[in-house]
Amino acid sequence: MKPFKIQKFIADNIFLPSVGVGICLLFWCFLSWVTWDEAAGQSDFPSPMTTWEESSKYWIAPPATYSEEMGFGARMMHLASYPFSRNEDEGFDGLGLEVWRSLKLVGMGYCVAILAAIPIGFLLGGSQGFAKMFDPIFQILRPISPLAWFPLAGLLVVAIRRYNEEVDATQLQCVVTIAMCSIWPTILNTAVGVRAVPQDYLNVAKVLRLSPLKLFSRILLPATLPYMFTGFRLSLGIAWLVIVAAEMLSGKNGIGAFVNIQYQSSTYGPMIAAVILIGFVGFVLDRFMTVIEKNATFLLSCPSIVFRAMQGLRLQPRSTRSIASSSLGAHAVAVVLSQENSDATA
Repeated sequence: MKPFKIQKFIADNIFLPSVGVGICLLFWCFLSWVTWDEAAGQSDFPSPMTTWEESSKYWIAPPATYSEEMGFGARMMHLASYPFSRNEDEGFDGLGLEVWRSLKLVGMGYCVAILAAIPIGFLLGGSQGFAKMFDPIFQILRPISPLAWFPLAGLLVVAIRRYNEEVDATQLQCVVTIAMCSIWPTILNTAVGVRAVPQDYLNVAKVLRLSPLKLFSRILLPATLPYMFTGFRLSLGIAWLVIVAAEMLSGKNGIGAFVNIQYQSSTYGPMIAAVILIGFVGFVLDRFMTVIEKNATFLLSCPSIVFRAMQGLRLQPRSTRSIASSSLGAHAVAVVLSQENSDATA
């Protein structure tokens, strides 16, 4: 790597972000100074240092929790596991445990939304009759706030509990609310992707007389995938936003309930720390979806690569089959390269 590229990498990824964080911290200190209460001798808006001191017990193991018999490895394990454990002595849970509880509900609600949104999106984009029937309904339901969906989800949960009383009503209510709020971006983006498929592709499919399954897997799905992933990212962001509001209403476990409890207790330092953590987790989830989106084409092509490689092994003589089987990965890559060369020649 050239010196100029190293300097540019440091400036873009370390220096400039650090400057941005520093400016935000200065503005935070300014807010704390402006809201200083002389009579109470403290600020109504905790400073960064006060926030750290009041919230550190929720994610950093205090010295009293270490024993003299602990070795270095045990101390590191205790330090890493402390945010995900429950402090029985003081009666509070670590912030990592609260986030994990919220992520589990987000995962369940998000999966329900995606599994329902993909087929609905393909129907909405591929069928004019279906679009005329349901698109106005979707446009009416889409802007409804999670604060309105939450009590409606409670009515559904009451009906479900008549058949199974072991269901956790609060968790199921949160999952239903997440699904109802996060389903719309994936539905609409998938429909837009289906409508954006070039007509030439569909004409070629008719000439080749592709079956509906091959039409979906070889033309519609690859052409719609970029739009679908845009919907996936938006849906995941909405799901993480909704769980915070739903947990604040439910008042039980999770990072949203933690924020509400700290606010009601007037302990604003841990509340601000939890709000920052909510934003950080949302950032990580968005970057996670970005990585999956960039590698989606390769991940989807892996089964076909292996299948073509196996077909190539069947056509080889027995004397060379053992050699080829020991380098299946290299052969798979060769198959892909040969296919790309043939496509370029054509």
